[in-house]
Amino acid sequence: MGVRIFWATVVGFAAGVFLASFVSLGWAATGGVLLIAGAIGVFAALDAKTRTSAALCAVFFLASAAGIARMHLADSPRDAALDQRLGQEVTLEGVAVREPDVRENSTRIHIQTEVHGATESLGVLAVVPLYSTIVYGDKVSVTGTLTLPERFETDTGRAFNYPAFLKKDGILYTLSFALAEKIGENEGNLFVKNVLWIKQKYLEGLQRALPEPSAALAGGITVGDKRALGGELSDMFRTTALIHIVVLSGYNIMVVINALSKMFAWAPQSVRFGVGGMVAISFVIMTGAAAPSVRAAAMAIIGMAGRATKRTYLTIRALAFVAFGMILWNPYVLAFDPGFQLSIAATWGIVMLTPNILPFCARLARWPRIQEIAATTIATQTAVLPLLLYQSGAFSLFSLPANMLVLAALPAAMFFSILASIAGLVFGLPALGAVEWLAPTVALPAHLLLSYFVGVADFLAHLPLASIPLGTFNFVWVVAAYAALLWYVRRKNSGSSAK
Repeated sequence: MGVRIFWATVVGFAAGVFLASFVSLGWAATGGVLLIAGAIGVFAALDAKTRTSAALCAVFFLASAAGIARMHLADSPRDAALDQRLGQEVTLEGVAVREPDVRENSTRIHIQTEVHGATESLGVLAVVPLYSTIVYGDKVSVTGTLTLPERFETDTGRAFNYPAFLKKDGILYTLSFALAEKIGENEGNLFVKNVLWIKQKYLEGLQRALPEPSAALAGGITVGDKRALGGELSDMFRTTALIHIVVLSGYNIMVVINALSKMFAWAPQSVRFGVGGMVAISFVIMTGAAAPSVRAAAMAIIGMAGRATKRTYLTIRALAFVAFGMILWNPYVLAFDPGFQLSIAATWGIVMLTPNILPFCARLARWPRIQEIAATTIATQTAVLPLLLYQSGAFSLFSLPANMLVLAALPAAMFFSILASIAGLVFGLPALGAVEWLAPTVALPAHLLLSYFVGVADFLAHLPLASIPLGTFNFVWVVAAYAALLWYVRRKNSGSSAK
């Protein structure tokens, strides 16, 4: 009964948040759903025959009411004074609360600004010139044209809710063609600032040891930095469904966590838990708290805590618990964060579909490692395909072979990339200028592997029909596809239990 209550709570809460994401529901709707939950609860108390199912329904509606209320509370109103200045040039002061996002032609800075008369600070996205010197924690004065984010139509004809996408990060306004001036510093969290400083030094080491685009790709697969990739290379990785390795997905983080577990196998559980937890949190900070890294880090910490306390770690329940926590913290991620959606779907596919696919792969390959990679790749691609079709409107024909060819070598590429950065930092010191040439030599294995990744993406992306446009993919088909997958998993699990 306890497990079913858990699932009724998680699913009910998510359903309430999802509904309130698209339909304006306030306290009246919350009260109405609570009345339904109460009525079902009374019925459950009076009828012994249907008590269990009715109680679960009551929990579901109670959780749905909580989800509606949470979404209502998360809806931050805009500032009336700023609204009157829309379309005008304004000057705002605030603090850069995230690492600036460097694009090909501009830099985007998330600023938290205090507006006179407002009860709380407001999030503003300032688009400034490319070579800005602003860093996390700087206090800045920004001048630009004040606008509101607007929905736009993608290349496939689907309307993208850009205002809600930014609102998940607390951003309500944008400053276009802005100029930023630093007027203070050290306003941010000291731990976050130090982690981002380490990240920048690490990237400097890569740039000294590796040529482009290998240096940019190494930064992407190890610390989630994709600023120097460029549009062409990003498009190739997106066409072949390899972009997830560049944005530091959960897979990359788990590679590091598993390596650390083996490295510190001799240490007490408390030490392993402390080191693993610190590294997981650091990765979250480096990626700007991107949903895939938060999900992977949270699940890794739960797994390490389970091992430390010698308690059973059930992956699918941990996934549900982490998803519930992330939605509770920021309900906008459920409907408006593609990274969150894909991360949850991919992990679900690995956990629930891989065991059913592995026997099939065992007949095609002799080596267990290849079997595992093939099974997890097929499971992941199957689980995320409906969402990818809905979000991109295009089918990547060679996503499966591309991922199988790359993922097998990804742990080695990450390891040698870290060595390359260390070599770049050490041999790049002025005192060792005479042996500076050693850095590229040490980085050669990383360069070869990263060049191989680029070659795979380049070759497959330029094949005919590499990306097949499907136009607008109706959300109804997404629901139908996942309903079919759930039915398949349930049927397989029921068959296994019967045996």
